[in-house]
Amino acid sequence: MKPSHKGGRSAQPSGPSQRQLRAGELVRHALVEIMREETFLDPVLVDTIVTITEVRMTPDLRHAICFVQPLGGLNAPAVVKSLNAVSKFLRGQLGRMIDMKFTPDLRFVHDQSFAAAQHIERLFEDPRVQADLAASDEDDGSDHGPA
Repeated sequence: MKPSHKGGRSAQPSGPSQRQLRAGELVRHALVEIMREETFLDPVLVDTIVTITEVRMTPDLRHAICFVQPLGGLNAPAVVKSLNAVSKFLRGQLGRMIDMKFTPDLRFVHDQSFAAAQHIERLFEDPRVQADLAASDEDDGSDHGPA
């Protein structure tokens, strides 16, 4: 089968480009430094530890979606709202720290992956699921234990 165009790559990329990934990590690391160094006046952000789990850049690198998780997941909606309120200030600080043609606009969203992982963990702990998994191992007939 012959590729439809040069290079043999598909017409639509399957995910972010290496350029987007590198820029996202650069922005994430810089934001971590900024948030560690700065003192915020917003009472929601005072003494709040926030993890920036991922930064996804648009293909033109002009916009960044920052996935955040407050320590313990407490007060996440208020923390995200406060971070979005100070995003222009953070963008200004970011522009001084990174060397990019454009400093991206920042938008903060709550990272739901931790809640999803906890939900899956709870499902695996359910006795009915445990019984199904044990029955599946017995039906398989193979020994998964150490040799």
